[in-house]
Amino acid sequence: MGSEKLGLSGTCYWCTEAIFQSLIGVEAVEQGWISSIGEDDWFSEGVIVTFNPELISLKNLIDIHLHTHSSTRNHSMRDRYRSGVYAIEPQQLTEIADALMVLQSEFTERLITQAYQFNLFKPSADEMQNYYYKDTERPFCQNIITPKLNKLLHTHGDYINKEKLNHSLK
Repeated sequence: MGSEKLGLSGTCYWCTEAIFQSLIGVEAVEQGWISSIGEDDWFSEGVIVTFNPELISLKNLIDIHLHTHSSTRNHSMRDRYRSGVYAIEPQQLTEIADALMVLQSEFTERLITQAYQFNLFKPSADEMQNYYYKDTERPFCQNIITPKLNKLLHTHGDYINKEKLNHSLK
């Protein structure tokens, strides 16, 4: 079985990129702007994750995504940070929808995260890629991203590349 790709959006792409770069089985993460086919077709900050499904499943990635952004809350920035999971391959759409339905039981409030068919991706500038791991000492990294990664270590520790993450956490 080869690598697969999945699109995700829901919070700033710097945060989402760092979270998924920290996981075992994730081979690459590219951040930028993602759009879907259909009614919600505008661009939202997001990432494309390339992963090895033998090491981490699509459902595990979705579970981590739901627990690392406000997946049950509409807020004033939802136009910029749409809560979504994007099927790159058409057959992924059913698997994504099924995973969202099953994972709903882990939340007391209704998930607003939607399954979308991927349309287009525009990568952010090269200097923005790998934002967290290029310089973990930046104030945004220390104040926003590092606390999310610490939480992830405690909630989903089995999926964390601890060698990579421990190097950046203090």
